[in-house]
Amino acid sequence: MDTDRRRGGRGRAARASVLLCCGVVVLAGCGAMPVTGDVKPVDASQPGDSQVQVYAVPPREDAAPIEIVDGFLESMTSDDPDFRTTRTYLTAEAARTWQPGEGTTVLAKAPSRNGPAVRDKERGTDETTYTLTGEQVAAVDAQSSYRPLAPSEYSQMLHLVQEKGADGKQEWRIDIVPDGLVLGQSDFKRLYRSVNKYYFAAGRTEDESALVADPVYVRNRTDPVTRMDTATQTVRTLLEGPSNWLRPVVDSSFPAGTALKREVTSLAPDDQNVLKVPLNKKAESAGPDACRMMAAQVLFTLRDLTPGVGQVELQGEQGPLCSLGADEAEEFDADHGSGGPDSQYFVDGEGHVRRIPGSTKGSGDPEPVTGPLGSGTVAMSAVGVARDEQQAAAVSANQQHLYVSSLVEESEPAAPVVSSRAKRPADRLSVPSWDGTGDLWVADRDPSDPRLLRLVDGAGEPQEVSVPGLDGGRIEALRLSADGVRIALRVSKDGHTTLHIGRVERNGSGEAEQVSVQDLRQAAPQLADVTAVSWAGRSRLVVVGKEEGSVQQVRYVQADGSTPSSGVLPGVNQVTAVAAADDEQLPLMADTESDGMVKLSPGDNWQTVLKEGSSLVYPG
Repeated sequence: MDTDRRRGGRGRAARASVLLCCGVVVLAGCGAMPVTGDVKPVDASQPGDSQVQVYAVPPREDAAPIEIVDGFLESMTSDDPDFRTTRTYLTAEAARTWQPGEGTTVLAKAPSRNGPAVRDKERGTDETTYTLTGEQVAAVDAQSSYRPLAPSEYSQMLHLVQEKGADGKQEWRIDIVPDGLVLGQSDFKRLYRSVNKYYFAAGRTEDESALVADPVYVRNRTDPVTRMDTATQTVRTLLEGPSNWLRPVVDSSFPAGTALKREVTSLAPDDQNVLKVPLNKKAESAGPDACRMMAAQVLFTLRDLTPGVGQVELQGEQGPLCSLGADEAEEFDADHGSGGPDSQYFVDGEGHVRRIPGSTKGSGDPEPVTGPLGSGTVAMSAVGVARDEQQAAAVSANQQHLYVSSLVEESEPAAPVVSSRAKRPADRLSVPSWDGTGDLWVADRDPSDPRLLRLVDGAGEPQEVSVPGLDGGRIEALRLSADGVRIALRVSKDGHTTLHIGRVERNGSGEAEQVSVQDLRQAAPQLADVTAVSWAGRSRLVVVGKEEGSVQQVRYVQADGSTPSSGVLPGVNQVTAVAAADDEQLPLMADTESDGMVKLSPGDNWQTVLKEGSSLVYPG
């Protein structure tokens, strides 16, 4: 673990842990646990092994203050039930009031401890202080929501006093301790995993209903406090409601106060692949339609954790409430697309929009699209295609005008729907993007009047969308999520272009509807410059960028800003644009300066698709 790596072996000899067949690592000073199976050595600092269980031990008799501090920090990285052993490093009062579930501070490495502080001779030698320090890179709140942070200095005090133990002897214990856990990144990734819980986009009709992913972090295997397995923890967080950031734009179908029955600590499908979820009496107030929507929320939430689930059955105090099969749940999917595999679209060397059929997974022969975008006289430089693949929007070669045209029937060229007055092409219109409700978005980068614009159904008068929080930055590019409630923005400021995620809030209806992008948060603070971004699923993005002083890389980033353990993708040179589909079986596509348009299929390496062309996109 990070703790052992950072402390350079200051702990006791038994910190050279063993991994048993059941996946148990024993922390400092504990004896061997009697289990069956072969024994093999394990490096206790190895990151990310979620199968390793770590058990803490209480402090030894007459332990020095430094041992108490180190033991406490190490025990926080364990699978200690209810942190009972961890609390033995605290005074009786501190053990009673310490709240480990109040959140988690994530540091780049395990915390260093500085001290002891010089003691006041007049007050005696029965107290001392150590300071925990490190570089904080993220925080997880009490709702289990992750928030990345620009690296900043972390400093917290641990105060120790001597307290009389059960045998009457004075022992060092911690009496002032911050609530929550303090973990290094590798310990955090070993102990927790990212999961998506799902809520319905607010303000939609029944036909437009769409589930929105709300990513949270839950404990791998069993949570020390609740004793729930991972699936049960996830359902519990679902029932508790959406995260504060997402709450203004989503709704939950569960009646207020709905919770799992008290005794439920494990959820798993039966031999018929039916997962039964016992709920308290509050759930019984939901009608049949609301109950189906509740079941859809559970099914979408659990299907990545328990892929074998074919049906969810919600149960009340008196028996079954309703059930929903996996096939039935598809009606609630946010991506109301064309119904088949998404095609890829790009602009060829002559400025015409062309299509690679989705059934070929990026390997088919390009064909001109129907309509003026495929054969017209106006040359284009970039294209965005509606998710149903019925229409597209394209930016002219000089990036001054935006045109919208049908992709399914021939028509005469229409007048531009948006025009920019900027003098330089680079200051004009961005690549357009369509959201899951069929609205078209584009940014006008005119330095004298930068605007984010939205066209309802791709037509009519452009509506300006307010984006408080830009703080003088300029939107360079944008991509809307399939659910239509989140937007990814590349924002340039002070010579750098960074990635931000915003919440799309809609107030009113019809022509009077007002739309704004609220509560921008930086999604990849470790990247000093972001070149390209695309949504790659319900709560994941693929990002092209580089860290300060580093080389360009292609990586996955979660919508909450966290980075998966396997987030970095194979390298490819000089990427200028990237495109991904919600369907993970479709290849990742990219524009490059040296190799043309390339694709990355699952389990394969980058392959050249076309030598000429640009603005390669999937629908959206």
